Amino acid sequence: MKILFIGGTGIISSACAELASTRGHEIFMLNRSVTKKIPPAKGATLFQGDIHTDEARLAGLMAGHRFDAVVDCIAFTADDIERDLRLFRDKTGQFVFISSASAYQKPVRNYLITEETPLENPFWDYSQNKIACENRLMQARHEEGFPVTIIRPSHTYGPTQIPFAVSSWRHPWTVVDRMKRGRKVIVPGDGTSLWVLTWNQDFAKGLVGLLGNPKAIGEVFQITSDHVLSWDQIHLEAYQALGLEPDVIHIPSDFIARYDDHAVGSLIGDKSNSVVFDNSKIKRFVPDFNCEVDWAEGVRRSLTWFEAHPEFQTVDDDANTIWDRVIAAYERAWA
Repeated sequence: MKILFIGGTGIISSACAELASTRGHEIFMLNRSVTKKIPPAKGATLFQGDIHTDEARLAGLMAGHRFDAVVDCIAFTADDIERDLRLFRDKTGQFVFISSASAYQKPVRNYLITEETPLENPFWDYSQNKIACENRLMQARHEEGFPVTIIRPSHTYGPTQIPFAVSSWRHPWTVVDRMKRGRKVIVPGDGTSLWVLTWNQDFAKGLVGLLGNPKAIGEVFQITSDHVLSWDQIHLEAYQALGLEPDVIHIPSDFIARYDDHAVGSLIGDKSNSVVFDNSKIKRFVPDFNCEVDWAEGVRRSLTWFEAHPEFQTVDDDANTIWDRVIAAYERAWA
């Protein structure tokens, strides 16, 4: 198959492109630039440009191509979808939109989340925009037969990312640095809410398995691990991987949000809610989908990658300042 990844060097897209290439597909990538942190898949053809600002030029570059599948990992608003519709109408046999499991109802009214769980997140504009994207694509599917498949990943990570509840996505080493320095690490709530972390190469098996499958057109899939942990367990495993004694402080999410506006979405609208996903649908469509890398193994792989790449052990000083203020205020309240 001839597959275009829009993005191609992110946590999700890099693993998917790499697996698709390994399986013998012809890979194309549309990206602003090539990074040293996550290189493009071997043998991929690169279209360089910013799809958000260079639509006309990129349309010209791709004019002679028709793709069996297009995977858009960087569409975040309904305007982005309108652009994709302009670019890929009659240009692809399947358009895969990477949405987000954060779009599901918050708080959930049933502990087990399926593709039928309502989409309703009043706390996070990111999630609301993903819902708008899904709605527009399904409208295009019903009105003009646009061949869309929607994917809802949850918290997916890989060697270059170490996920925590209260962290810096752009500087993931920040929390590890706090652990190493003996500074307290924030765990939201009482640490017992449940969460799911999915290794990116495991996720890729589900997504790549759907590419070229006509039965996946018009369908929605969540692709996550079945390994469910509490936030306390997630942090404890990281400390154990580092050979350190845990030093966490449990702080309510709404207290954190008083000091950090981002926590309204990322915690109250996402990570402070318990999630358990039913992956039976993706397993029906992709029978060989299974997640082999649990968190105990994944966090050690990520730590090993960062230790081998000290240039990416960057620290978010602004985030540290906010967290220290939150911790100090909470300790004063208890005193």
